[in-house]
Amino acid sequence: MKPNSGTLVINIMNGGKAEAYEGVYQCTARNERGAAISNNIVIRPSRSPLWTKEKLEPNQVREGDSLVLHCRPPVGLPPPIIFWMDNAFQRLPQSERVSQGLNGDLYFSNVQPEDTREDYICYARFNHTQTIQQKQPISVKVFSMDSLNDTIAANLSDTDIYGAKPVTERQPVLLTPTGSTSTKVELRGNVLLLECIAAGLPTPVIRWIKEGGELPANRTFFENFKKTLKIIDVSEADSGNYKCIARNILGSAHHVISVTVKAAPYWITAPRNLVLSPGEDGTLICRANGNPKPSISWLANGVPIAIAPEDPSRKVDGDTIIFSRVQERSSAVYQCNASNEYGYLLANAFVNVLAEPPRILTPANKLYQVIADSPALLDCAYFGSPKPEIEWFKGVKGSILRGNEYVFHDNGTLEIPVAQKDSTGTYTCVARNELGKIQNEVQLEVKDPTMIIKQPEYKVIQRYGQVSFECIIKHDSTLAPTVIWLKDNDELPDDERFLVGKDNLTIMNVTDKDDGTYTCIVNTTLDSVSASAVLTVVARPNPPFDLELTGQLERSVELSWIPGDENNSPITNFVIEYEDGLHESGVWHYQTEVPGTQTTVQLKLSPYVNYSFRVIAVNEIGRSQPSEPSEQYLTKSANPDENPSNVQGIGSEPDNLVITWESLKGFQSNGPGLQYKVSWRQKDVDDEWTSVIVANVSKYIVSGTPTFVPYEIKVQALNDLGYAPEPSEVIGHSGEDLPMVAPGNVQVHVINSTLAKVHWDPVPLKTVRGHLQGYKVYYWKVQSLSRRSRRHIEKKILTFRGNKTFGMLPGLEPYSSYKLNVRVVNGKGEGPASPDKVFRTPEGVPSSPSFLKITNPTLDSLTLEWGSPTHPNGVLTSYVLKFQPINNTHELGPLVEIRIPANESSLILKNLNYSTRYKFYFNAQTSVGSGSQITEEAVTIMDEAMASRQVDIATQGWFIGLMCAVALLILILLIVCFIRRNKGGKYPVKEKEDAHADPEIQPMKEDDGTFGEYRLFSFVSSAPF
Repeated sequence: MKPNSGTLVINIMNGGKAEAYEGVYQCTARNERGAAISNNIVIRPSRSPLWTKEKLEPNQVREGDSLVLHCRPPVGLPPPIIFWMDNAFQRLPQSERVSQGLNGDLYFSNVQPEDTREDYICYARFNHTQTIQQKQPISVKVFSMDSLNDTIAANLSDTDIYGAKPVTERQPVLLTPTGSTSTKVELRGNVLLLECIAAGLPTPVIRWIKEGGELPANRTFFENFKKTLKIIDVSEADSGNYKCIARNILGSAHHVISVTVKAAPYWITAPRNLVLSPGEDGTLICRANGNPKPSISWLANGVPIAIAPEDPSRKVDGDTIIFSRVQERSSAVYQCNASNEYGYLLANAFVNVLAEPPRILTPANKLYQVIADSPALLDCAYFGSPKPEIEWFKGVKGSILRGNEYVFHDNGTLEIPVAQKDSTGTYTCVARNELGKIQNEVQLEVKDPTMIIKQPEYKVIQRYGQVSFECIIKHDSTLAPTVIWLKDNDELPDDERFLVGKDNLTIMNVTDKDDGTYTCIVNTTLDSVSASAVLTVVARPNPPFDLELTGQLERSVELSWIPGDENNSPITNFVIEYEDGLHESGVWHYQTEVPGTQTTVQLKLSPYVNYSFRVIAVNEIGRSQPSEPSEQYLTKSANPDENPSNVQGIGSEPDNLVITWESLKGFQSNGPGLQYKVSWRQKDVDDEWTSVIVANVSKYIVSGTPTFVPYEIKVQALNDLGYAPEPSEVIGHSGEDLPMVAPGNVQVHVINSTLAKVHWDPVPLKTVRGHLQGYKVYYWKVQSLSRRSRRHIEKKILTFRGNKTFGMLPGLEPYSSYKLNVRVVNGKGEGPASPDKVFRTPEGVPSSPSFLKITNPTLDSLTLEWGSPTHPNGVLTSYVLKFQPINNTHELGPLVEIRIPANESSLILKNLNYSTRYKFYFNAQTSVGSGSQITEEAVTIMDEAMASRQVDIATQGWFIGLMCAVALLILILLIVCFIRRNKGGKYPVKEKEDAHADPEIQPMKEDDGTFGEYRLFSFVSSAPF
């Protein structure tokens, strides 16, 4: 025995025989309280005996007959594993026809010629001794038919041989088990194996049923080509009759196996240790079941209870021992033995009689931490005899805990099924019995749960892009969370492209292998939460492959292909392109396209083209690379199917006709030797067609034609095999020449001072000598009637398309003299001009005076000087001056109007109020009306001394510097004003400008109190610096 242990070691490595230790062993453990014993332990040495020598006769069997090759391995311990092999140590193939039985024999339902061999060898493997024993080889020879049948078969016709049956078919016969019925006993919990192997030709098929019931689901398996029925973990309910049925086309055979399930003893209630205090009562219960019913016997300290020392407190009642008013001397170890013919059970139970005050085993002030809304389990492990009563309190002076919100477990544990934040605190456990009491305090802290408030979301990203998953968390401030990212429930790849941030995961330069599910896991010491999102990596599809041409005809072929990987984005369509290796090698042209669900297409072909095709897949991301080209297919030559397009006849000179067309492309020629037959004749003249055949060009010039006459033209394609269909005719014209005559009867109607309308008669079409494109009107200003001064003449041109005979002349200057002429235009150019036509525009209103300047301010007078309008637009009749005072409250005074002769350029206004601001409005007039006005403001002085001082101050350097500073400040304010106006704000200056724009339409009173700011601007802007 090992020191300080109950383990017994038997070592035969250094000598000795295993047989010497064969037997039944049992361990007994004993102290002053009693003795416990173990189950019986049986030791038997393993054995792997040799095969007995035997003489094996060759097996000669007729084709179609059944055969059994017996193995009969030596009896070993444990039993050997059987398998059949040949001389080359290759397992012999097995099938429905040939299979190994549970006893190791090899069964042939019917033999075939290929079963002939001399090396059927049965092997027995003894795993415990790691040895393999081999039986002598068995020889099998299969005869197909005798020599007589060979001779007869050689003389029969083919039909007779086809109808003959050289092998006799047989209905099934069971090889094992024999007879119609058999029995089988199996123990509860074991594996039930039932076997049926049948002979017959054709090979029978085996089927299993249970009479009066169903085969147990989930525990039934079929092995060895359904010849073996396997039911695992059998119970008494599996007892019954099981029928195997072997069937072929000639009939069937069956066998019924009556299965009885017996049971070694198994526990219903095993005896449990019992702790009692002196004077208490108790019971030991030992209940077991089995088939047959096991017998129960009791032992005390390893001795049958009938001969054990008497104990007046003990009474045996079958499977129960009853204890009444026990004393400390009643302590003992009792054994219960439940036995039947298939085994036994043995259990030890310690009856301990002792008197102990309560003890609490849970450490004092133990801290428990839980998450809100989850259960809290507060331990109070205790010991005592008699068994103590447990009570729980909350807080130092709290009342006893009761109610449905708490669960009190037998082991003393207090459970709070749904802990809340207010559950935090100190809890006291009190254990008491008749010998005393003890208490212990524990602490409970309830934490806020960890939550993912921003979970990662499903992402679709293109290959080589960048993607980011968010995982923003909220947690209890006293807990330190850790965030882990997983890909497909595994660690992230060790790749620098994966960047894990505080609350996100970023993947740079995404590739296809990054596709998958990404999970954010947040762990604290108390809880764990997670959230997942799928990343789908999309890309352009891979190119199609395996292009194949089938069904080749002269004008069509079928193309098929296999799509490449769509890379997570469905293919929407396929584009088919072709290359003409005969005419344009290396150049690919669009042929057609088909939906993404289609992988074949019928293509229309042209003659005399050496086709190659390729396919491009398209999805939402883009186009794939082209596939590898298909094989080449050269179509036969044929006449051209079509003629040149865009045939035109346009002369380049007055005496020629240039015929042009768009040549056929290489594949449109349909054959070698492409040429064109060009034909023409003058329209509306009874002439024959003139034709010429030219090489593969796109132009032909006909010389000596009349000027601009219509021609009928046609161009026909031909090649070495013949002509294309008859072409359609087009109308062309020989070359144009300049028009011969000018438009006549030119008339001008002046509408107003800036607009006139011109009319003319159309020229005869014959004189146009070309395609009429329209008329051009040349017009120019000769002089202004108000100034009588000449200037450089600038001619303007207006073009009127088509056969139009009038037009409008806009943008004229008032009170001016103009000339114009009209010319006809064709494709060659302009014809002669019509005689110049003179017309005049009437007067208009003048522009504003060129300037208004106010000088020489005195106490009661101001001097006004002005310049005449830049554009008088007529004869000036007078000037109109209007003015009005502006007081300190920004109110406008009475308006005064003065008319001034047109030849004046200055005016002194007298009898004005001193130190008063005036606003002036000034404009010029013609007989048509008033022109636009110009405004200005000025102030009369307070006295002569101030005027003198003003002159003196204005020359001082400090005053000039002050004014510059004021001007800079005003500039800044104007910039701020402009910015506010652009942002939608309303600035007071604009309102004051509107208020003072025109005294005739503005009210006489202005209530806006911000006008003083505007006056300051106006004054400073007009002051001389």
